[in-house]
Amino acid sequence: MINKIKKILGFGPKVDYATLVKQGAIILDVRSKGEFSGGHINGSINISLDTLSSNLAKLKDKNKTIITCCASGMRSASAKSILKSNGYSQVYNGGGWSSLQNKINS
Repeated sequence: MINKIKKILGFGPKVDYATLVKQGAIILDVRSKGEFSGGHINGSINISLDTLSSNLAKLKDKNKTIITCCASGMRSASAKSILKSNGYSQVYNGGGWSSLQNKINS
């Protein structure tokens, strides 16, 4: 049960986010516009979690790697679930955006 929860929240096997980004992964920030404007990862796309389901058309290629992020990792876990249930195959929960930024730039 604990492993399943860890996997849902993105705490499973270590993911090399820097390599995923170098290979063209999309970083999807699911915070509000206000949160996003207060700081974000350069090149990330902002679609708030509450509008994600109605904005899936903005993420055309369902086979493209997508890394979700938010403030702490909870909304990004929900976004990952929404994307996976809509047929997106390569989705990773990057957790909090500032932590993800550090992982990408290290």
